[in-house]
Amino acid sequence: MGKSKQVGNHKSDKKKHISKTWKTKRRTKDLDQIHSDMKPDTATKLLNQEVDYDVTGCAQHYCLHCARYFTDMRSLKEHFKTKGHKKRLKLLREEPYTQAEAERAAGMGSYITPKKVEVKTQTVEEDMD
Repeated sequence: MGKSKQVGNHKSDKKKHISKTWKTKRRTKDLDQIHSDMKPDTATKLLNQEVDYDVTGCAQHYCLHCARYFTDMRSLKEHFKTKGHKKRLKLLREEPYTQAEAERAAGMGSYITPKKVEVKTQTVEEDMD
């Protein structure tokens, strides 16, 4: 007959690797949260923060698209050239998912494809002290 393909199905309520499922150490902001941060008034607040000694780089070097703080201007500029930053920019080009879009996809209206949003790397103002 052979061995059954399903193994260990009777203990499905116990997760073996719960730490992998609930990892929050490296969790970043979701794309819709970043889209709300990219609005002009919120973006200026995030890019021009007061000095905070509890945050990396005293909260002076912040990547708006990746929601990360950097120690100095040089590391921020190097980050703009990385694969991760470029991938995040590509993901942010699509308009955020809305409740109206969910209703249209469920059959409550005609479906409209998501629009593309123009996203560019933020400008960096260097302080020459």
